[in-house]
Amino acid sequence: MFNWQGRTDTEDGNKGLRWHQVVNQSGHSDLPAINLVGLASDLGVRANKGRPGANEGPVSIREALANLPWHWDARLIDSGDTLAVSDLCDAQSRYANAVSQALLQSQFVLGLGGGHEIAWGSYQGLYNALQADATAPHRIGIINFDAHFDLRRPAPHTSSGTPFRQIHDHCEQHSHAFQYACIGVSRAANTQALFDFANTTGTRYLLDTQCTLDAAKSLLTPMLQNVDQLYVTICLDAFPASAAPGVSAPSALGIDVLFAIKLLHFLAEQQSSLQYRWALCDIAEMNPVFDIDKRTAKLAARLGFEVADAVFSCQ
Repeated sequence: MFNWQGRTDTEDGNKGLRWHQVVNQSGHSDLPAINLVGLASDLGVRANKGRPGANEGPVSIREALANLPWHWDARLIDSGDTLAVSDLCDAQSRYANAVSQALLQSQFVLGLGGGHEIAWGSYQGLYNALQADATAPHRIGIINFDAHFDLRRPAPHTSSGTPFRQIHDHCEQHSHAFQYACIGVSRAANTQALFDFANTTGTRYLLDTQCTLDAAKSLLTPMLQNVDQLYVTICLDAFPASAAPGVSAPSALGIDVLFAIKLLHFLAEQQSSLQYRWALCDIAEMNPVFDIDKRTAKLAARLGFEVADAVFSCQ
């Protein structure tokens, strides 16, 4: 288990608390909670011919989160990491079980990666939790901040580039609609075959050159009106290499961080009016081996902070 530590400002009392001081505190079980669940894996990145090192991503994100201020009357839980050593499918399944357990306890899950193979595990965790709760509406929508569609064929093996193809196939097998939107897609990072598959499957997407808040709202609102559960996944390679050098495939252009933050808050704010539940988000492709001045880890932590702020502010 990660050793949470950081600065303390005892002179400020409870108003000076930071993440490392509130994590895994006992009591107050009636308060809303965010649960950190990690998948320490770069097996999918390796299989996708990327740069290894993402298995250390969850630890680096926690290190960057530790000193951030805690602003909410809420609980912070750290469920630790699932380690992926040799069997990616098994690791994804074990991670999915941890996600399901947290969701079934009505905790918001913030997944920490690791390569974007975390997405297949996150989806399974949400799907399995819904299957276990007969009263929960089941239509799942997925929003991915990413320079890549990650819709590659999972043959001969799955990887960090296949999770949303795997989800598509799972939806087909179970006669569910494939509700998937990708924000920040780079034409320079996806083949025509991937664009063709995205278009064939009704994948919604915004190119990195099109990412304004109004454009994103127009794209996403029709999907949000037709889902019950929302899963948001943030691939750090969606952002410029200057802000996120510590990824497998740094972006030459990327999307604006402030745009992403505003969109995250929009997604939280629309839950009541559009009648869906956002209960799961993950942050993927954190690779500390290639980070510079911990920029990528700090960005990941800021995004995690904003997710918590968006979710708790709407409860």
